[in-house]
Amino acid sequence: MKKQISTLVIALLCSIVTSYAQLAEVEKFQKNLSNSNIDTVAWMHSGTLNIGCNQGFLHNWAAGGELGSITISGLFNGNLTRYKHKHIWSNNLDLSYGLFYAYSNSFVPRKLDDRIDFTSKYGYKIKPNKDFYFTALANFKTQFNQGFDYAASNWSNRPTSNFLSPGYVTLALGFEYRKGSQITLFLSPLAARMTLASSDFTKLLPTGAFGIEYGKTSRTELGAYFSGRYVKELSKNVVYRTRVDFYTNYLAKNTVGENGLIIKKDNPGNIDWLWDNLLTFKASKLINVSLATTLIYDNDIPYAPANDAATEPGSGLGWWQMKQIFTIGFQYKFK
Repeated sequence: MKKQISTLVIALLCSIVTSYAQLAEVEKFQKNLSNSNIDTVAWMHSGTLNIGCNQGFLHNWAAGGELGSITISGLFNGNLTRYKHKHIWSNNLDLSYGLFYAYSNSFVPRKLDDRIDFTSKYGYKIKPNKDFYFTALANFKTQFNQGFDYAASNWSNRPTSNFLSPGYVTLALGFEYRKGSQITLFLSPLAARMTLASSDFTKLLPTGAFGIEYGKTSRTELGAYFSGRYVKELSKNVVYRTRVDFYTNYLAKNTVGENGLIIKKDNPGNIDWLWDNLLTFKASKLINVSLATTLIYDNDIPYAPANDAATEPGSGLGWWQMKQIFTIGFQYKFK
């Protein structure tokens, strides 16, 4: 009996040692693959889910403030990549959503963040042991549900956006420089972009919405597109991710009114920007701190200041769109 127990214990210890050795090999392989292009056949996936919550309560507070408030936000970044010798198929999904509840408006939720952004790329290595690929790209952007201008008096009856309004679809052919999964630089001289929206939104203003003409539901552009991504582990617990997109429309031209005057100036030099940044600090196994910022410039979405624009914190940014979210909360990583 003792001999059988000893054999079982030895077998169990060998199994544990083997499992740790295999895990170490997997982590080593993943690290090598993130830094360089390895000729292999494998599926690789990674993802990070951040969920944050903030709650506040005041009673007879001399300094004043919101009597009760709750903020909930979520951020997901995921990647799934297929490596097969000279072929690579990578998929990135970015999701974010945030809501704010306050006593002053009867805890009716107000949206802080809302984004769906999916990119799929197929690349073929031009030469063995090189970092350049001939690549086809598809990108889709939209939001989960309705958006509102909360500064308007009747905001609840007049949504300014919704799912697929707007929706952006970009299809592009070009070349990509890839150094593992940390650095990817994609450039396309031929990229088609379609903007979609319901006529309910393009009829709100005489000039239309999202770059789509009054009453119409879509707009097609043809131009050049650049997209770059960079991921850097600054330390064991700190990771920085950034992404920058540029798009220029070859077909852009001035919009002229019936009286012959230019209503909107536009040309291929009006480049659309998107710059994403995410800095995360892992405070413990499940708790993290993150700072996310996004800057967007789109010539088709002008800045329309409100009557009290002087008191708006970001009024000096003009046509730039900016979003900044600071979160302390729960983090879960998929490996």
